[in-house]
Amino acid sequence: MLGGLASSLVGRPRWTHDIDFLVRPDDARQVLGALEHAGFRSEETDPVWIYKAFKDGVMLDIIFMVTGGIYLDEEMEQRSVIREYDGLAVRIPSPEDQIVIKAIVHREETSRHWFDALAILGRAQLEWEYLLHRARLGARRVLALLIYAQSMDILIPNWVIRRLYEEVCTG
Repeated sequence: MLGGLASSLVGRPRWTHDIDFLVRPDDARQVLGALEHAGFRSEETDPVWIYKAFKDGVMLDIIFMVTGGIYLDEEMEQRSVIREYDGLAVRIPSPEDQIVIKAIVHREETSRHWFDALAILGRAQLEWEYLLHRARLGARRVLALLIYAQSMDILIPNWVIRRLYEEVCTG
């Protein structure tokens, strides 16, 4: 699971109109087929990154490529965590991966991603080395987010910002 529901499990609750699932690119059509078999109406919305399925007023996004070339890889899968949502155990990306994804996909019209990331930064226990490792996918965006978070009195270690700054400016 990804998106608003996943970030609410490690950050702050927020309303969402759909349920996002992050799947491996090679599995996306198979997942869509399984949903069709379960009675969902489906569409290959954008063959580059997303399919959708609908049933009983519920919309599922089957995401297989995120902005910046991020996809569910072995490392992300190994670092994923199990959280409970409405009595169900769900697997979600680690807080660190969610922060990187949300920093990269943030746009003016989707500012909720920025605020989701800030909530995760303020509430989750983070493995900073892993965050820095994953931030290479969008180092400037993550750096901007971390500096902004510090300006909002969210505790971000200075050494993390220095390392990311050095990577961005000398890399």
